[in-house]
Amino acid sequence: MTSDFIAVLANPSAGRGRHRGLLPGVLEALGTAGHPVRLLDAGSSAEAELACHRAVADGAAAVVAVGGDGTVHRALQSVVGQEAGFGVVPAGTGNDFASAVGVPHDPLKAAEAIAEALREQRDHRFDLARTSDARGERRWFCAVLAGGFDALVNERANRMRRPSGPRRYDLAILLELARLRARDYTVHTDGAVHHLRGEIVAVGNCPSYGGGLRIVPDADPADGLLDVIFATTLGRAAITRLKPRLRNGTHVTDPRITVLRAREVRIEAEGIIGYADGERLGPLPVEVSCVPGAVRLLR
Repeated sequence: MTSDFIAVLANPSAGRGRHRGLLPGVLEALGTAGHPVRLLDAGSSAEAELACHRAVADGAAAVVAVGGDGTVHRALQSVVGQEAGFGVVPAGTGNDFASAVGVPHDPLKAAEAIAEALREQRDHRFDLARTSDARGERRWFCAVLAGGFDALVNERANRMRRPSGPRRYDLAILLELARLRARDYTVHTDGAVHHLRGEIVAVGNCPSYGGGLRIVPDADPADGLLDVIFATTLGRAAITRLKPRLRNGTHVTDPRITVLRAREVRIEAEGIIGYADGERLGPLPVEVSCVPGAVRLLR
């Protein structure tokens, strides 16, 4: 490879900071690939994404995301369609993409695997999902797009200043459950049209989101397809009982829940802000396409 450095995007607050002390060891392990290691400087999510794009434009051999799915989401925007490889060091609360593509759970082992892949010039191709909103703005995501109750919870939590950490999401769930109502959706899957009234709609490139909630348990990020889940009206009691079943994916046996596979998906609904990899996309409608082998993963 002619590129001469490894760009590292690290989120110090990922995983509530529990891996912060590991960063020097991660950087040292990456350095064994034989390339200089450059830690990117960014004060916000937007700056982080821009820094990754600049690194790729400057000829980075690889962009490595140290954090959870949100950090991965920001970094991967820069590597799609580029020569730079992509590495993930799982250090977040939710590491759903890393788990789905076989990245070692231990951050230091993941960094060592990235360095070895660079030395041996090998990689693995995985699919990504490409979104396009009503304004034509395009984004990529690696794990799951939420367009139902889960998206409403994310939007609510992001508007709250306290409490901090997971308690904020727990409170957001309670507040959204209190005002739960089914909504009218139109879901297009490879030309088929599904009209429904319900609370759950999601599109997955990988099986899980939220740190192991297997919303589409059979999704495969290397099959060239997206898994789409939607449900007719479940109601407050069923939604409350859903989370334990999401851990092992048994919710899909509920006759009110439908799971389909498609290459192209369009979701239409009013009053919903879509979230992908836990990051805010914008209001529905949104179109989602599976792009096979879009990312060159180093592991």
